[in-house]
Parts: sequence; C-alpha cells; structure tokens
Amino acid sequence: MTRAIPLAALGAAALLSFAGATEASTLIIGSGAAQECSDAALKGREDSRAVLACTTALEVETLNFRDRARTYVNRGVLQMRQRQFGAARADFDQASSIDPNLGEAYVNRGATFVGEERYGEGVEQIDKGLALGVKDPEKAFFNRGLANEGLGDLTAAYKDYSRASALKPDWVAPKTELARFTVKRP
Repeated sequence: MTRAIPLAALGAAALLSFAGATEASTLIIGSGAAQECSDAALKGREDSRAVLACTTALEVETLNFRDRARTYVNRGVLQMRQRQFGAARADFDQASSIDPNLGEAYVNRGATFVGEERYGEGVEQIDKGLALGVKDPEKAFFNRGLANEGLGDLTAAYKDYSRASALKPDWVAPKTELARFTVKRP
C-alpha cells in the first residue's frame, strides 16, 4: 500500500501496531546484575529473567545515580517489549525523576504511549527526549513517525521516517515505512 502525500498534510493514517516501535536502551559498563540488565536490553531480550536481573540490580547493588536511572530505563525497555506499558512507563518516570536530563527515559515513555495508541502524548514525550539528546536518535524519529502517522499527519510521519533512515542508512524498518508513501509535489 502506498500513500500519496503532498507537501501539505492530507489523508488518513493506516492502523499501526506496536510491533514496529523501537526502544532506546542505555549502556552500563561493569559487572553484576546491572550489567546483565544492560546487556539484555541492548541485545533485544524480553524474558522475565532479564527483568529480574534489572530488579535485582535496583534492589541490591550500589549504583550511582546515572547507572540507577539507566537501569530503570533498561528494565522499562524489557517490560515494554512484553507489552507491559504501565510498568514500563513507571520505570521511565522513575528514571527521569533521578536524572531529568536522560533523554532515553522520555523517548521510551513516548514509545509506550505509541504502543497504547496515545499518539499525541507519544509525540510530546519523544520531542522532549530528542531535545535532551539521545544515543540513538533514529529510533526516536522512527517512533515519532509512527505516532504522527497515527495522528493522521502523513507529512510529518514521512519526514520522521526519512530522518530515521538518513541517520541509520542500513536500518530496514524506516525504509519499509517509506516504501508505502508516494510524494506528490503541488
């Protein structure tokens, strides 16, 4: 299915599923449960054992404030992959209360809203995360593209998918989304 979008927005958005959303985990260097949690989030795991490693790190290990905030983000990412959006959002809230400048907490909170089809809230949170800076901005632009498409703003969605693709040219997901669009100049 292709979408024609003039330079001014028009048209209705396709139904979106959370399956295409991506998340931004954070790296923790060291050993122990926090490291296991970080590795699990970075490697795309979503199993309960990985979530338990994060919980153990938060409850038992002595973490500096940055690693504690990042461990909350990583556990939230794992929970988001399990479609436990409320639990994931609680972890992202906790992370941003510890480190209000951690852009990944906002971007991932936005992804939970996208997963729940609360697209306006998703865009708002993703914009906050992008303004703070994130390690993988292409994921934020991709998720914002999903949200904008859900809102019916096809021009913004196209621009976001294009930005995601430009930032990471070898990533297939934004190219797949872009292939559905046809741009018509007025």
